[in-house]
Amino acid sequence: MIKVNLLDSVTDKHGSVSTIEKRVADPRTQGKLLMLAIGVLAVVVMGFDYVSANSSHRAAEEKLKQEQETARQMELVRKEIAVLENKTKDVQARIDAIRKLRASQEGPVAVLSSINERLPRLSTFFLETIEQKDDGLTITGDSPNEAAVTQFGRSLEFSSGLFTNVNIETQRKNMELPAGAAAAAPTSGEEKVAPKPETVGFIIRCKYTQPGSSKDGDQSAAPAAANPPVAKQIAKK
Repeated sequence: MIKVNLLDSVTDKHGSVSTIEKRVADPRTQGKLLMLAIGVLAVVVMGFDYVSANSSHRAAEEKLKQEQETARQMELVRKEIAVLENKTKDVQARIDAIRKLRASQEGPVAVLSSINERLPRLSTFFLETIEQKDDGLTITGDSPNEAAVTQFGRSLEFSSGLFTNVNIETQRKNMELPAGAAAAAPTSGEEKVAPKPETVGFIIRCKYTQPGSSKDGDQSAAPAAANPPVAKQIAKK
């Protein structure tokens, strides 16, 4: 039969507890425990700070990469915009050049078309020169007779204000015959001088108003049609 001395066990327990209490109550032991707690807390704080700092560093790197990628894309967009602006400027410069060329060609082409519409349908009626200076126009040519010149001048006058202040000067002049034609003329005992054919040279001076350039031509069109002026003719022999 086993016997246990309960008194001794209880006495031993009370002795160990009192020993622990004495050690805990010792200031040195308390200081060591406090230092240990502070050390553990410091390690925890430093670990947390390291983890948070590392996470913030990674987030900053990711954000920096995104900003760098955005900056690179923006630079590409700026380059594309600059190229498009240069192309647009080149196209606009070409358009302006074409417009200026068309504007410079519209005047002479319109003048020639207007004159050609009013020319007499005669094979021997032709123009030598057409000179335009500002709004003044000078036309020179040859006609088989003065009637064709008068008809041409009137067609210019009755142009609804397109040609105004028409002044005509005519001059008769002899036509030069070929040498073969003069030699083939018949000869007889009495020398006969055949009359040389004549032609009428003319100079027409007038004012040309481009269609749509001013309202004066439209306002003067009705009076001109109601009471048409007569062209001045100066015949020179």
